[in-house]
Amino acid sequence: MSCSGGSSTDISTTDKVKKPDWLRVRLPIGENYRHVRNLVDTHKLHTICESGNCPNMGECWGEGTATFMILGNTCTRSCGFCAVATGKPDAVDWDEPQRVAEAIHLMKVKHAVLTSVDRDELKDGGSTIWYNTIKAVKTLNPDTTLETLIPDFKGQMENVQRVVEAHPEVVSHNIETVERLTRQVRIQAKYWRSMDVLRYLKENGMRVKSGIMLGLGETKEEVVQTLHDLYNNGVDVVTIGQYLQPTKKHLSVQRFVHPDEFAEYREIGYSIGLDYVESGPLVRSSYHSEKHVIPGYGKQKWEAEKANMVM
Repeated sequence: MSCSGGSSTDISTTDKVKKPDWLRVRLPIGENYRHVRNLVDTHKLHTICESGNCPNMGECWGEGTATFMILGNTCTRSCGFCAVATGKPDAVDWDEPQRVAEAIHLMKVKHAVLTSVDRDELKDGGSTIWYNTIKAVKTLNPDTTLETLIPDFKGQMENVQRVVEAHPEVVSHNIETVERLTRQVRIQAKYWRSMDVLRYLKENGMRVKSGIMLGLGETKEEVVQTLHDLYNNGVDVVTIGQYLQPTKKHLSVQRFVHPDEFAEYREIGYSIGLDYVESGPLVRSSYHSEKHVIPGYGKQKWEAEKANMVM
């Protein structure tokens, strides 16, 4: 399939598009899945796997991994793509960092992912809880590598700095979509403010990651430009996946992007100079994230694939 651009129509009013066969998802089953399910419930933890209706929850939980969402499960923002509830959040739970650390310890995972809702009502944007959680996880789980998928903290770099000072192995902040669609997709966010956060992270020694969704009306040229922007602002790892409408109240899918097109964006990303590009219909930010920690791994794998094809 050739890589054609998406429609430029208003993304909130397009008719429903039929889901293709390549988007089949396995139901969550198995002993490991039930074990993780029990730990999450027992420790009263929030996971973006559930709140975000992630299509890979069965696979990841079946392998004994999960992405924990701190600072509650109610967000102060109302992004058009996100299934997380919007409203007035509960008070900050200062015991949450230790509970998350204990759950990760009980799960015996080698790599964990933390994310959070936006807490724009807090002066520190929730960055103190972020710092405390990272430190608690690393204290109790010294051999566990950690990725942190952070909000933009409204561009207040003193709050971003708290995450930097906690020294997670990877810091991720998702750009989500191309510049033109940002106002519709991420209503309270700004494209270049997110780029500033990513650049700040890189300048302060972090391994930096970001992600983008396709199928919201973007063109091929806009996707490629976004990949260039991410690379130019210090991003090492990029994930590219298909947007799936969580409910009828959320933005409509404009187009289901064929796997061949995702493969093309992977090639383009590596040719630009990105260190790791994860691209496919069911790819989400934390999918295979344990591999994203390793500098050079993705590019070496890609080069080996190309060498074998030549042979």
